Amino acid sequence: MLFSSITFLLYFLPVALAVYFLVPDRAKNVVLLAASLIFYAWGGPAYALLMLALITIGFAFGLVIDRHRGTARAKAACAAGIVCTVAALFYFKYADFAIASFNYVTSADAPLIGIVLPVGISFYTFQLLSYLIDVYRGEPACRNWITLATYIAMFPQLVAGPIVRYADIRPQMGNRAISWADASYGVRRFVLGLAKKVLIANQLFALTELFRATQEPSVLFCWLYAVAFMLCIYFDFSGYSDMAIGLGRMFGFTFRENFDHPYVSRSATEFWRRWHISLGSWFRDYVYIPLGGNRVGRARWVANIALVWAVTGLWHGAAWNFVAWGLMFALLLVVEKLWLGRLLERHGALAHAYLLLAVCVSFVVFNANGLGGAAADLAGMFGLAGLPLASVEALYQLRSFALVLIVAAVGATPVVRNLCRRMGKNPQAARVLVVVEPALLAALLVLCIACLVDASFNPFLYFRF
Repeated sequence: MLFSSITFLLYFLPVALAVYFLVPDRAKNVVLLAASLIFYAWGGPAYALLMLALITIGFAFGLVIDRHRGTARAKAACAAGIVCTVAALFYFKYADFAIASFNYVTSADAPLIGIVLPVGISFYTFQLLSYLIDVYRGEPACRNWITLATYIAMFPQLVAGPIVRYADIRPQMGNRAISWADASYGVRRFVLGLAKKVLIANQLFALTELFRATQEPSVLFCWLYAVAFMLCIYFDFSGYSDMAIGLGRMFGFTFRENFDHPYVSRSATEFWRRWHISLGSWFRDYVYIPLGGNRVGRARWVANIALVWAVTGLWHGAAWNFVAWGLMFALLLVVEKLWLGRLLERHGALAHAYLLLAVCVSFVVFNANGLGGAAADLAGMFGLAGLPLASVEALYQLRSFALVLIVAAVGATPVVRNLCRRMGKNPQAARVLVVVEPALLAALLVLCIACLVDASFNPFLYFRF
């Protein structure tokens, strides 16, 4: 089930909210867990059983760690829990990738397993890993299976994040109150995220599909595709995060922000403080710092950066172009730290142009069909594939999608947010906003539903990661 689906918007969410608010507080976790399991099992009940099994394993090991804290038994339990969780992630996401890579290197012909990737497994396994590690580091273990299962399976953030840590929302799991202000904020945030997804991301994705199907490739069309996908993946994923945060607030939870207008950044370092914040902080706290971070020699530090970003790339997908994408950012981060950072600080416009170019190129690699496809796409962009500079179709598509590209480019900056904040500080403008905002949100919701009725593409891009 998708947030941006008629089934979710008109049936599942209203019923789930109604039942949730009708039951007493002590039953709210049970209702939320049941709704989450229905949500997740909608497309494949077997994978809901896998998730429940991993939750049970994590719950049991968490209790053992807590009971034997500070002993070798606690360390063994933590290690065993991590191995079980990572093994499940590896089998379902990376087994075929490992077999295919082995076949390529050795010219063997080992058969692929053909396992379908469970939606959201990259996210909920990381939440389980953070829970086990945090308990080992001193956080109290959860002693109620329903509470832990509700945290892991919570449908607002289950299938595409943000990655929520149990330590951050543990107080909310047993004691949360929902005010009208929270509910209205949640609805507003959800509708804005839905509009990002349906009205912008889906349209930009259509442009990228036209590029893949074109019989008239050109340098212009390659760049049009690159810019469209760069904006598409931002509005797709940040739109999902907005919806998740909004839904969480409706049910009484406050999730951390996952995006902070990353395309206004002036360095790769800043970009990764603003893009997929929950993932970046997860790798920092559970991989980079335990490896020694930057408190080691230069060679070891470079190796740490390379390893963390190779794994970050691999987390996004079981293909070598994702690893290459991660290593590209590793290289940028090292170069910025050792040399380029000082130059970027002195030249703001140049720094911003550099960052946008680097991210644009990186997402071409990210979305390519393997390393060969990435090389072909980049060759087309930089005039190395013998393509004409422009074509009739490229010019036509540029005119056709000009409005959505402009709206996306402006919407990816804080301009609209800052304008609304300034209006909110003006008493007269604030009174107008009180009336206009609900009407605009209602209009956006109706427009999104109308688009969804006739939609040919709707899945979130990050679901495949």
